[in-house]
Amino acid sequence: MSEAGGDRGCGSPAPQRAPWSLVATTAALCLVTATSMWTAGAAPMTREEKQKLGNQVLEMFDHAYGNYMEHAYPADELMPLTCRGRIRGEEPSRGDVDDALGKFSLTLIDSLDTLVVLNKTKEFEDAVKKVLRDVNLDNDVVVSVFETNIRVLGGLLGGHSLAIMLKEKGEYMQWYNDELLQMAKQLGYKLLPAFNTTSGLPYPRINLKFGIRKPEARTGTETDTCTACAGTLILEFAALSRFTGATIFEEYARKALDFLWEKRQRSSNLVGVTINIHTGDWVRKDSGVGAGIDSYYEYLLKAYVLLGDDSFLERFNTHYDAIMRYISQPPLLLDVHIHKPMLNARTWMDALLAFFPGLQVLKGDIRPAIETHEMLYQVIKKHNFLPEAFTTDFRVHWAQHPLRPEFAESTYFLYKATGDPYYLEVGKTLIENLNKYARVPCGFAAMKDVRTGSHEDRMDSFFLAEMFKYLYLLFADKEDIIFDIEDYIFTTEAHLLPLWLSTTNQSVSKKSTTSEYIELDDSNFDWTCPNTQILFPNDPLYAQSIREPLKNVVDKSCPRGVIRVEESFRSGSRPPLRARDFMATNPEHLEILKKMGAASSIDAEDGLRFMQEMIELSSQQQKEQQLPPRAVQIVSHPFFGRVVLTAGPAQFGLDLSKHKETRGFVASSKPYNGCSELTNPEAVMGKIALLLRGQCMFAEKARNIQNAGAIGGIVIDDNEGSSSDTAPLFQMAGDGKDTDDIKIPMLFLFSKEGSIILDAIREYEEVEVLLSDKAKDRDPETENESQNQSAEQTTPGSQEVDLVDGASPEDSPLNSHPEASSPAATDSAAASASPSQQNSDPTENRGPPGFDGECTYLDEDEEQSETEEDSNPNASWGKEAQPVHPILANWNEDMEAIEMMEKEMKKREMMKGEL
Repeated sequence: MSEAGGDRGCGSPAPQRAPWSLVATTAALCLVTATSMWTAGAAPMTREEKQKLGNQVLEMFDHAYGNYMEHAYPADELMPLTCRGRIRGEEPSRGDVDDALGKFSLTLIDSLDTLVVLNKTKEFEDAVKKVLRDVNLDNDVVVSVFETNIRVLGGLLGGHSLAIMLKEKGEYMQWYNDELLQMAKQLGYKLLPAFNTTSGLPYPRINLKFGIRKPEARTGTETDTCTACAGTLILEFAALSRFTGATIFEEYARKALDFLWEKRQRSSNLVGVTINIHTGDWVRKDSGVGAGIDSYYEYLLKAYVLLGDDSFLERFNTHYDAIMRYISQPPLLLDVHIHKPMLNARTWMDALLAFFPGLQVLKGDIRPAIETHEMLYQVIKKHNFLPEAFTTDFRVHWAQHPLRPEFAESTYFLYKATGDPYYLEVGKTLIENLNKYARVPCGFAAMKDVRTGSHEDRMDSFFLAEMFKYLYLLFADKEDIIFDIEDYIFTTEAHLLPLWLSTTNQSVSKKSTTSEYIELDDSNFDWTCPNTQILFPNDPLYAQSIREPLKNVVDKSCPRGVIRVEESFRSGSRPPLRARDFMATNPEHLEILKKMGAASSIDAEDGLRFMQEMIELSSQQQKEQQLPPRAVQIVSHPFFGRVVLTAGPAQFGLDLSKHKETRGFVASSKPYNGCSELTNPEAVMGKIALLLRGQCMFAEKARNIQNAGAIGGIVIDDNEGSSSDTAPLFQMAGDGKDTDDIKIPMLFLFSKEGSIILDAIREYEEVEVLLSDKAKDRDPETENESQNQSAEQTTPGSQEVDLVDGASPEDSPLNSHPEASSPAATDSAAASASPSQQNSDPTENRGPPGFDGECTYLDEDEEQSETEEDSNPNASWGKEAQPVHPILANWNEDMEAIEMMEKEMKKREMMKGEL
């Protein structure tokens, strides 16, 4: 439990139980008090410095929004590497993540209220007119109910909220007559059929034109959804009801929340990640605060703030007590099993939990918020961005970063709560990293791999909806914003809903069903804001004292689970054996293994957990034997290192991780496949040769270009349309012979990434690249000098547009994922998957990759690998045998036994009447 439980009570040194009718203005008053406490203890950032950073945020938003409007609109999202719009069905499928796209100009709708927050009122008025004129909500497309709610419905409601505010001020939007609200109502009715289930939980997907049941809908067969997907509706649906007077929306959202509450695990008060929408059975029984659950907790607390319903706060506090008791292991937040919450369900954390410190600020539990935020910041300082997932010893588990805003969100709220200028410096770091590593000529590109700095051709709408909003507010003073931000609450997509909705159209019964409510310690029900007189008692450096022990936590890798082990010893029981501690030579360990499953249901569950951990450990050891991905960075004009392509490594040639990177201009080899002596050695002499995959071994290609004087080689996939976005990278293997004679570096690019280089050659002729183990920092002086030298030739804007013209959507569509197709018979390489590459995120559509419901989550079992035999036309794909720990030799048999034990445990639970 967090010790902050007894440190709250706004305005009184003694903790008091808050009246349930407390409204959000209390939190605002507390934040003002906290801010004033800090002015005396730390050197604040000057007004000029804050203005400069705020202006920088405005310029970054203009770069992202302007390129979307120029190159992508009316498409849903911008593809910043190829400078074109992402249109559903015209690009290779990315799985669940594409369910956010509904051909309704997603990025424009998601950005509406951001324009007002950033004082771009004229642009806002123009954007609203475009939405009303161009956007169609009646498309024959299957979309995510969750994503459509938070991004589109929330975007329309946020836009309406600020449109009526501007109209009241009398300068802008005088013509507005609730048109956005009418669109929101239309969309709300289109989403209602998703709730046609016995439980009241919505289907995860719906067809905007045909709904659920009709054959044309192509959906409605799903049985599972994630907790966040079903539990992140109440703010938008209740706001729609309060704005329009149509109570049905709020009623449906409340029913879904009521059902989730009833299905919580009663002994732990936790909820699982995935639930069956028909039976209410938990499908995935692990519980955390990240992907799949995150915004369910957020909306319970914020529903109380917006709607004033006491039951929502009661439920949140009950869950929060369980989170702090079981999941919180400061500074970590680790998933646990809902039925046995003292056991960790996994040894890694996902990036979506970065929102939680911000929620703890709203709750008033500042200390753990500071601790977790600082831990996350240390991870960011190591990798420049927060990886999609990282282990408890802070190694990268999933290397992508789709420009998520959750950490910026928590940074903003911590600054509001403490006034500590440290968080302004954190925000400054975020701005610098975005400009340095993610900015490309046509916007900002997601990171394919934070270790190499390679990019992914995506810029999600939430980047504009949330990131720039929180960063601008972080540096803005009250007079910099044209309205009072404290009069609104942020949805999970950072859309703004007015607090006055709490007293409008209250036709829905305020008291939701909260049955069998468990009275907890009073410390869980204190005021939802910190009492600064207690939190910062005569010590304005209090927050710094909390952060200081965590400064080196990433490098030192703090011990894991120490508290729980100590608690086990104090209770007289022996802590369970963990796979990472197992030693085959330890007789005691072997004895524990023999007893697993034989003595009790507890031993059976320990055995199941041990086997899962052992499999995970073995998989991790195998991955560590594989080579990580490499980077091809275009450093010549007009790219200047801004475009970084994910490249597959070779198991021969110069090891870029041990030697200095190779830099040079590129040239195509003749013959292009490089399978015989080159006929244009003068063209590749001293350059990096481009080759087409196929017809001979990779090692043979390398020898031929090396003999011609090339300093490196890039092999481009001959499978047209293949992309690292949709296929795992692979390592180029040798030819079975001694390859020590190959001294140059060799890298592999899929067709899409290779076409970016080929298009650049067609447009600019001279293209220089950097081959390295990870992207290198750009040199601003060189960039400026090169820009000046080429200014007379052509403008950068026209160059960016022309570069894209050669890469039309028809050039690279895929009918299926590359990993599902067979290689050409003439291919001649041995390849194995790079462990850092997975199928494109989701997330969540917003959650990390791998979830087959609406919100995606991370799952190690989804990492793919492929092996390719090249030179023999009859070669087939086969996976190279990997050494496995002896303890796993008969694990299938053991797992079957354990599964039987688990079924027996379920029968016992049913006999006990446990839900």
